[in-house]
Amino acid sequence: MPQIQEQPIERIALFIDGSNFHAAARALGFDVDYKKLLDFFKARGYLVRALYYTALIEDQEYSPIRPLVDWLDYNGYTMVTKPTKEFTDSTGRRKIKGNMDIEMAVDMLEMADSLEHLYVFSGDGDFRRLVEAVQRRGKRVTVVSTVRSSPPMAADELRRQADEFLELEKLIPEISRTGNRRPAPVAKPAPDSKPATSEIQAEQHDDQYADDGFDEYDDDDDFEDYDESQSA
Repeated sequence: MPQIQEQPIERIALFIDGSNFHAAARALGFDVDYKKLLDFFKARGYLVRALYYTALIEDQEYSPIRPLVDWLDYNGYTMVTKPTKEFTDSTGRRKIKGNMDIEMAVDMLEMADSLEHLYVFSGDGDFRRLVEAVQRRGKRVTVVSTVRSSPPMAADELRRQADEFLELEKLIPEISRTGNRRPAPVAKPAPDSKPATSEIQAEQHDDQYADDGFDEYDDDDDFEDYDESQSA
């Protein structure tokens, strides 16, 4: 009787663009249960690493995002953080900048040779060339984001480049906190196809999100008219 050969377990890693992923989940009206998310992907292969990227405002007495960062750090995630930069533009407006794209790109390229499958939790079209570079090394790349929000959070060019696009809305039963689904906020259509995360966050702002810590800055773009009163 011929023996059935077992398929080798795929070595995978998660690369989570914190601000972009949070904005996508909020646009769909749910909160992510990060323990469930980790368990879900552990069942899909051998999870080598789950990396979470976010910039932190360090000059505040209390940062609402700090409890999440600390919990993730102690519960299976590798945190990649850096302090935000503050500056005043030519009109005198205060801006906060905290872009994590370079850190994420470097880690993906350095780790690619040790993996078979990379999951990118972001819809930012700027990652298209990065995904292409990883694919040239013979690796598969899945983008996790959503096109079910208004406007869509996933750039079309990134979806086309990925080996697979995993619609975030379909993951809600698997990775959301129990009983916390809300009606998705209504956002104005974006002027172009690329998701403008800072615009989505500003237009969808609601008091129930005021203490989540992500409305204060965006790690893809400069965040104008920073308002400390949003910190809980």
